[in-house]
Amino acid sequence: MRTTFDLTPFYRSTVGFDRLFSMLDQATGVDGQSQGSTYPPYNIERTGENAYRITLAVAGFGSSDLSIEAKENTLTVRGEKQATKTEEKSGEVLYQGIAARAFERAFQLADFVEVRGATLENGLLHIDLVREIPEKMKPRQIAIGTTPAVGQVIDAKAA
Repeated sequence: MRTTFDLTPFYRSTVGFDRLFSMLDQATGVDGQSQGSTYPPYNIERTGENAYRITLAVAGFGSSDLSIEAKENTLTVRGEKQATKTEEKSGEVLYQGIAARAFERAFQLADFVEVRGATLENGLLHIDLVREIPEKMKPRQIAIGTTPAVGQVIDAKAA
């Protein structure tokens, strides 16, 4: 009996864990490419070795309608249309295909993933992320030295 696991929800809501999920997909034979419908639709891309970009389709939202918050290992994007009193309707809406409902989307970030910036252009919100591992956590080479023989005295002045 073969059991398959669908890791798609993890791809959609995590950033920086992609290597782990790719290895699990390869081991289980699941491609992990299909995404369910979510609002707003979004992409998660790898733009470099340690760089990522989340792109959300937020048509109809302005920069004042959106908020981005990074807290601990969670990135939260919220959108809510601000009702303005001066906004006048030019006519009756017969069909509304562009959703303008409020939303909140949360992404789990791996350790050491930081938000570098966000831009809003052509109805797409781009959030750039980078994984920076601290120097003390990176692997380092240790020099192999020689130890003095037992009973040998080391001259501190010569060293």
